[in-house]
Formats: sequence, C-alpha cells, structure tokens
Amino acid sequence: MADTQWFRQARFGLFLHWGLYAAHARGEWYASMERVPPEEYDRAFGAFDAADYDPRAWARMARQAGMKYAVLTAKHHEGFCLFDSAYTDYKATNTPAGRDLVREYLEAFRAEGLRVGLYYSLVDWHHPDYPAYADPFHPLRGSEARRREQCDFERYLAYLHAQVRELCTGYGKLDLLWFDFSYEGHTGEDWHARELVEMVRALQPGILLNSRLEASGGSLGSLLSGRPTPWAGDFATPEQIVPPAPLAGPDGAPVCWEACQTMNNSFGYTEADHAYKSAAVCIRQLADCVSKGGNYLLNVGPNARGALPAPAQEILREIGAWMRCNGESIYGCGAADPVVSAFGCRTTAKGKTVYLHVMQQPVGPLALRGIAPEQIRRASLLYSGSQVEVLQEGWTAANYPGYTFLSLAARANETQPLPDAADTVVKLELR
Repeated sequence: MADTQWFRQARFGLFLHWGLYAAHARGEWYASMERVPPEEYDRAFGAFDAADYDPRAWARMARQAGMKYAVLTAKHHEGFCLFDSAYTDYKATNTPAGRDLVREYLEAFRAEGLRVGLYYSLVDWHHPDYPAYADPFHPLRGSEARRREQCDFERYLAYLHAQVRELCTGYGKLDLLWFDFSYEGHTGEDWHARELVEMVRALQPGILLNSRLEASGGSLGSLLSGRPTPWAGDFATPEQIVPPAPLAGPDGAPVCWEACQTMNNSFGYTEADHAYKSAAVCIRQLADCVSKGGNYLLNVGPNARGALPAPAQEILREIGAWMRCNGESIYGCGAADPVVSAFGCRTTAKGKTVYLHVMQQPVGPLALRGIAPEQIRRASLLYSGSQVEVLQEGWTAANYPGYTFLSLAARANETQPLPDAADTVVKLELR
C-alpha cells in the first residue's frame, strides 16, 4: 500500500464527471438506463465541442473552494476517452473539441497547486470485445444483435491495460488513480488486477489507488477484512453515503476512505436535475466525513461545452468562504479520541485540539460528553477567535454531572442564533 499521508491531510477534493454523456444531458448512465443503441448515442459525438472548457478556471474555483485535489473522468463506462489514446478513435481529439482534455486538466490543476487524479472505467460499453448480451448493465443487454456475440475478453483486457499504461506514462506524475467498478463476473483477477496494480505502481511510484478493482459504490472491498488482496487499493470508496461510523478493520485499526457525493442527484451533467444541495448541506457532509476519519469528494458535472453549472459554481463559492475561516478544523483532522459528543454536532480533532462543528442551535448552553471542564485550556469560535465560556459552576452544571457546558450566548440561560447557521466551529485547546 502507498503512503496516504497527503490524502488524509487534504480531506476535500473535487470529482469531475465529464464525457460524451454530457451532450445527451441525461447523466452518465443514460445509455444503460434507457438501452440506447450505439448509432443513436453516438450522434452526440459531433456535438461535443468543449467550447467553454477552461480548466484554469475550474482549478481556481476548486482551490478557492478549499479543495486540495481533483479527479477527472478520463474514460467512463461509455468508452469515450477525454485523452488522446492511440488505441481508439472514440476520443475527444476526434470530436469538434479536437483537444486532449485530460492533458489540459492536469496542467491547469497542477499549476494551482492541487494534487491530480484520473478516473478510469474498467467497464466499456463501446468496445466490441466487452460482453453485452448477458451483462446486467450494458446498453445492448439481451438484444438480438448481440445474442451470438463472440467477444475476446482477453483482447479487451489488453486494451484496458494499454490505456492505463498510456495514462501512467504520457501525462507526468499522477497522485491518484480512481478505477470504477467491479461486479459479479468482473472483479479482481477478472481484470488481471494483480498485473495491473504492479504495472501502475511501477510506472507511478507513490500513486494512490482506490478499492474498485474489487468493489463498487455499494461495497467496500477487502480493505476492512484484515486480509486485503494485492489489488484492494489504498482507500475505500463509499458512494452517495457518509458511513455511520469510522471505517476500521477487525483489529480496530482505521481504514482510509473517501465518500464521493453529488451536488444534485447526478454525477454526469443532467439538464433537468435542479435538486442541488445547499452549500450548508455540503459543508456538513464534509465535516461529517472528517469526523469519522474520511475524505469528501464532491462532484460537479460540466456540460458538453465544458461549463460548470451556475448553481454548482455558487455552491463552491459559498463552501470556499466557510473554508477560509474554518479550514483548520478540516485539513489534517480526523476523529476525536476519546470521543467527544454533543447534540447536533460533529467533532474533528488534530493533536490536542478538538473542533466542535455545531450544526444546530442548542437550547441554552451546549452540553458535551467525553471531556471534562478542567481539560479545556481555552475555548473559542474558530472564525473570530472570540472566547467561548466554559461553565464550571452554577445551576446548569450542578444539575447534570458528567457533562461540560459551553455558552454560545451572552448568558448561559439565553439563546441566540449561531454565528454560522451552516456549521459554527468551536475550537477546544486541551491541556
């Protein structure tokens, strides 16, 4: 396994789902969900022009949002490549875009000081040697056109490995490679995973790999088993969920993980999906992940012209404003040990400092368990440095032994709105 130190320090990243599906504007699974025949799906090939693609603007936006790394879909399940692969004509350089979009992304994000990752789908609905008829996800599953298909899966695997080699040799240092995804009949050594991992690690020393050579968004792989396979990867990837507790092996040792989440309900650009989460919800999800020792990979789906949706841009700006005041409670932090709890709160910690993420207005003072008043050297609001009173005496404290009370109001028996309705962070410096 590779060293995950930078990854655990970063905690917050940008996921970018972009491909030919953006021109259909119905999500990255559109071809599969609606069983779209190739001749209809590929009409989008001539509409993919990336006219508004400005990766430098994307990178600035990510950095200003407080993100420390990014992952772009070099190839999704549809098989369309954003990079100039020598092994296919099904690529962005042959569309009206006419550019190697992966190279431009990598150069722009590195220039902004962000770590860079690439997503690569192990699945490929375009390749003739990827089985379709009996596959549960292929757009042509069950179709008469593929009933008598004679796929050479070994030939497909050679193609897969060759493209991964291209990404690992033609684009400079990669910090992360995000494979997707495994399922019954296509997992682990079905991908020649040992050979693939050995090749990637030899070509890109220190690179981090995710768990999906043997897992999917709904499974975590063998990293939590205590006996990880050689292709288990370096971190687990729960999708569209924040685990209810820190992920750990049988011995209790923490397992590195990253939750990937959408801003609305879609990864790939979906014109009709306006169900965007508020910035407050995203901030709370980020704090929730870090409080359990995980990372938060927040997705944006650019449209076919390469523009980020306006609501997504506004969400990133609002998150950035919060991160500029409160990033100290995220970067390099993890779960508090021993556990500190309070109603409506999450706690993150770093060394002898505990950060209370207060997400709900308390009635009266905030009641904490897991920490005694005498352990607290100083309590303050992180965004301003203003002192928060630790109540050690009086009727409130006396009536509830075992709790520590913090006054976030002018007086202990008074309530007032939280300074930040999304997440007010209280910094506890311990003795």
